[in-house]
Amino acid sequence: MFYYVLKYVLLGPLLRLLFRPRAKGLEHVPAKGAAIVASNHLSFADPLLMPAVLKRRITFLAKAEYFTAPGITGRLTALVLRAADQISIDRSGRAAGQAAIREGLEVLAQGELLAIYPEGTRSPDGRLYKGKVGVAVMALAAQVPVIPCAMVGTFEIRPPGRVLPRIRPAAIRFGEPLDFSRFTGMADHKTVLRAVTDEITYAIFRLSGQEYVDRYAADVKAEQAKGRRG
Repeated sequence: MFYYVLKYVLLGPLLRLLFRPRAKGLEHVPAKGAAIVASNHLSFADPLLMPAVLKRRITFLAKAEYFTAPGITGRLTALVLRAADQISIDRSGRAAGQAAIREGLEVLAQGELLAIYPEGTRSPDGRLYKGKVGVAVMALAAQVPVIPCAMVGTFEIRPPGRVLPRIRPAAIRFGEPLDFSRFTGMADHKTVLRAVTDEITYAIFRLSGQEYVDRYAADVKAEQAKGRRG
């Protein structure tokens, strides 16, 4: 219930006023039934703006750091995610990854929309990075369509190192559903999981127009952090 209070009364109108999110391709999001919305990830604003343009409720698998982030925007994001019953996931280790997949499958089993960021973390520089296979595992296990989504302009709202967000327009583009039913029963094949994930990432790439980097964003961030310490 509070999800819709946030969306239509407390937060949604403010977000639409400040960032004027323009949605394209909403007809590709099913009006009912389970589906995965797989998006690029550029900013703290992404999990706030996407629900603002969707008619249906959507549940995010949000990294645990979003629930403990410092600063004004960090506290705001954490407050909204908790109030809207979004799911906190621990990304540290294989067991944590399996737990996140179970949480996601429970959402899909209830016939709901599930949002996931295949890159696993925000882009450090606005480019699109290699996707992790968790999205493929869930799509094949639940046998649901995947809706590719591109957030456009949100990186500029708050790039790395900026404390306060810029007030500027953003766009959210949804692509045609991707059907992976041809791979039913093959969720334990690593090559299939990689192929499905790459197909999803390519669909996001076509929507977003970002430069693609065939590396995991988390690895690039780790290298950057090591360089700063050195």
